[in-house]
Amino acid sequence: MKKSEKNSCHTCSTCEDIHRLGIDVSKWDYVIGLAGNPNTGKSTIFNALTGLRQHTGNWPGKTVTRAEGAFKYQNKAYKLVDLPGTYSLLSTSTDEEIARNFILFGQPDCTVVVVDATCLERNLNLAIQVLEITHKVVIALNLMDEAKHKGIEINYRSLSQDLGIPVVPTVAKTGKGISHLLNEIEHIVTGKNIPTPHKIKKDGEFQKVIDSLASMVSQTYPNLPNAHWIAMRLLDGDKRIHDAILSGEFAAMVKK
Repeated sequence: MKKSEKNSCHTCSTCEDIHRLGIDVSKWDYVIGLAGNPNTGKSTIFNALTGLRQHTGNWPGKTVTRAEGAFKYQNKAYKLVDLPGTYSLLSTSTDEEIARNFILFGQPDCTVVVVDATCLERNLNLAIQVLEITHKVVIALNLMDEAKHKGIEINYRSLSQDLGIPVVPTVAKTGKGISHLLNEIEHIVTGKNIPTPHKIKKDGEFQKVIDSLASMVSQTYPNLPNAHWIAMRLLDGDKRIHDAILSGEFAAMVKK
């Protein structure tokens, strides 16, 4: 749903959730999250998309800087939120916790995951974790020029098929691929393209346990965006998720 539609209803839970994260959506049609490992050129892509239409502040209750920018595409207004550079969403650090909360609770209309083409395997770890939370994802396969210089060839079309989401090769510092990236973002936020990520298959009995626990989580937090992801994190022994439930943090993040 477009943010302009959400703003017509002041009781919309999604709008309230993203507002609690400190994001003002009142003037924007769509909200886009920008995620990625450190040193992938994420900031360069942010600048390429937003130009000078950006400002910085802190995330609510945190000392971590939040950068927000804006751009227009096909006569629609987009807000771009630059998430802290992280290697995972396992919330073992403040940066990871912020990125996780925004993607899980903020439910952006699309999340762009910037990956370094020169070390793809390491970077895809974060992308796969994002895909466990949301299917509205585009991968910006950045630093393609450096990969070519190192003799690395990547079949991005095959990678897109394997992941089940759009993959766009980019060289952010020259602007190469940015127009293609904008097009893929627009296709996702408008519903022209509904990605179907390939999920990691789980053992039948394990899946039953996940479903059972997810059901209990949903009963406790009816509006939690992705109870299955929370259930998997709990089964994996994620102490931060466990503590967030016991402390009532999740209750504060979602409207019951």
